[in-house]
Amino acid sequence: MTENNKTHVILLSCGSFNPITKGHIHMFEKAREYLHKTGRFIVIGGIISPVHDSYGKPGLVPSRHRLTMCQLAVQSSDWIRVDPWECYQDTWQTTCSVLEHHRDLMKRVTGCILSNVNTPSSTPVIGQPQNQTPAPIYQNQNNMNHKPTALKLWGKVSENLGKICCVRPHIDRFTFVDENANLGTAMRYEEIELRILLLCGSDLLESFCIPGLWKDSDMEVIVGDFGIVVVPRDGADTEKIMNHSSILRKFKDNITVVKDEISHPMSIVSSTKSRLALQHGDGHVVDYLSQPVIDYILQSQLYINASG
Repeated sequence: MTENNKTHVILLSCGSFNPITKGHIHMFEKAREYLHKTGRFIVIGGIISPVHDSYGKPGLVPSRHRLTMCQLAVQSSDWIRVDPWECYQDTWQTTCSVLEHHRDLMKRVTGCILSNVNTPSSTPVIGQPQNQTPAPIYQNQNNMNHKPTALKLWGKVSENLGKICCVRPHIDRFTFVDENANLGTAMRYEEIELRILLLCGSDLLESFCIPGLWKDSDMEVIVGDFGIVVVPRDGADTEKIMNHSSILRKFKDNITVVKDEISHPMSIVSSTKSRLALQHGDGHVVDYLSQPVIDYILQSQLYINASG
């Protein structure tokens, strides 16, 4: 299978990230590694979207701190970025609405149509931009026939964040993509398929089975239209979990479970365990959090008591 015949993927992870742990970043890395090994996917980017302050979770520190910690956690990554859109909204946003926002945003920024798991590659995401005369922006003077791939698209979006982003008050180090902006000149691409997939742990998968916790309509969109990538924790039986939900069974083919010979303990991902380690002065906190995140927490005096 050639590169352009593979499904190009952007992994999106939603959550409190209170604080973001090494395990959260590890989930991105393991998911990308596994998807690449299948031979059917190319992961071109990852997005971390911290939840809004009004989510109301006990001990949730203000988003300005959580955004900063997330940025520090991914500062050495060339493919994962932090998006503050969710935090900047007037109120809490559903996971479904966050996915839809990023789908629509990519469409606006690239001028292309994004496909989902229920629209096959006959509707390519990266194709001829709509209502425009194509003119490549990646002009190679030595080879004008060269057409950039979606990998270059993600790189171009990241490279131009400073040009197409706006800065919001109070968090001057953070920018978000302006929904009315574009990359300037239209882009010409080979026909390739791009999807935004929700990256989550098996605990979120289990939450889909709790009656009344999720709207069925939202689950239909999340799993049916977008699709999810699950990184199991503590040897969770994902097959058993999926069998407890009619919607998960219905869209089972849209759920990719990352298979790994190593069982990763919940503690490396758990923000709760990280906060407890901080409160108790446990030296093992370095196993959970990166040093820049620890330094910021200490500097800002976060999580110093049981209330967060």
